[in-house]
Amino acid sequence: MIVLIAPEKDIPNEIEILHQLFKTGLQYYHFRKPFKNYKEHLTYLNQIEPQYHNRIVVHYFHELVNSFNLKGIHFQEQKRIDVLENGKGYFNTLQMAGKTMSSSFHDPKDVENCEFEFDYHLLSPVFSSISKKGYQGKGFNVTGTDKFIVGMGGVTSETIKDTLDLGYKGVGVLGGVWNAEQPVEAFKQIDIKFNSISKKEKL
Repeated sequence: MIVLIAPEKDIPNEIEILHQLFKTGLQYYHFRKPFKNYKEHLTYLNQIEPQYHNRIVVHYFHELVNSFNLKGIHFQEQKRIDVLENGKGYFNTLQMAGKTMSSSFHDPKDVENCEFEFDYHLLSPVFSSISKKGYQGKGFNVTGTDKFIVGMGGVTSETIKDTLDLGYKGVGVLGGVWNAEQPVEAFKQIDIKFNSISKKEKL
């Protein structure tokens, strides 16, 4: 699986590019906009064609799953810790039937020790980040776990094979697409490379 994370700050023609990405085959779009308030989240989602809402995972304002036909919700690391330790009733107000739940991690041990059953786990940084300067890769090897872990950090079409060789079942991309001169073309190359390698591994 390929997870595309939204750019933190809006970029020119972002919604138009996003629609092109969906048409190209993007299935997991993580709507992560830490600087947008609830109303701005609504405005953003309402600009996206409803047929693509079921490919969107929301990081903030999880209650949006009650208003839009979203794919699921994602927990930032601190939010996960707060909710799982203190918020047993957190999900009571959320319509989660058929939705995915995922979370961010920055240490493989934390993934292993997490007792909550997430559908997938984003682990970073595998390689040095493209979007965050000075965010050095750790080269985490996860071949020894059965959990579904998506590797993030420095993922481009050039590093996909190295990422999968470390045991990741999916890749998470941010700068490798949004920082490219042609984001849609960059995603296509990542998609082609990922699927090519995945097919070879299954043979």
